[in-house]
Amino acid sequence: MLTTPPVPSAVWGAAAATEPFAVMEDAAPPGLHFLDTPGVRTLLTPGMLAVGDALADAYAQGRFVCVLGDAGVGKTFAVHTVARRLGELLPLDFRAQPAPVDLRAALHRALGLRGEAPADPGAADTLIRRALVLKPRIVVVEDAHRLSASCFEYLRFLHDDLPQGLCVVLIAATRGERSLRAQRMLATRTAGWPYIWPLTRDQVPQAVSALHPVWQSVAPADLKALDARLADGALRRWAVLTLHTQRALAATGASKPDGGMLQAVADRVDGGRRP
Repeated sequence: MLTTPPVPSAVWGAAAATEPFAVMEDAAPPGLHFLDTPGVRTLLTPGMLAVGDALADAYAQGRFVCVLGDAGVGKTFAVHTVARRLGELLPLDFRAQPAPVDLRAALHRALGLRGEAPADPGAADTLIRRALVLKPRIVVVEDAHRLSASCFEYLRFLHDDLPQGLCVVLIAATRGERSLRAQRMLATRTAGWPYIWPLTRDQVPQAVSALHPVWQSVAPADLKALDARLADGALRRWAVLTLHTQRALAATGASKPDGGMLQAVADRVDGGRRP
């Protein structure tokens, strides 16, 4: 029977086809991992692979991509890690309920334009368009389900006005998908809607053992129990558990965590509550 070899990822290359939860030692810059936990590695989770493929397509085409998932599953981490491997990242920083004026100001800052954004919308847009047309960028919008219709319209205006289009990543909680789907302009301008799901309980032992060496000596059953109690498949929570376990090892001088230490760490993290 003929078989087709796995196609290398446009972002991750042949590493994406090696094994589940392959480690990418050079993928994430310092400070990107949650809490900057020492020794935490970048894993090619199914979510990372999905975001990588979708964002590579969106960047090549100058289109939108909507990244969805629950809190703590690694949406922002995946987007920032992938975007840095593709091109220049423009994360937008603005208030919780932005108006187009806030998007203009955020783009002005992200593009490194001189001074404050002009109060006149036309003047502000001229500066932004001149900067964006110079080379492709990846604009990243967190909590995109909170954007107003006028903000979506402003992003559509920028996308349609630029000859090469504009790659815009909209990151939203799973519950925000309905809000994004309601924006009709996204239907024809979006290259993909990748989801990042929590790890399954069976995936946890392999994934967290690759995430940090501190877990490699812990029995799979104990890792599953910790996940059931505290993490529920979210790598952000595993970063918290890793940091607290490292501190416990440093305080006790132990070389690896035992059952008592893991119990103490879990009690510290969740305040002593039991599942």
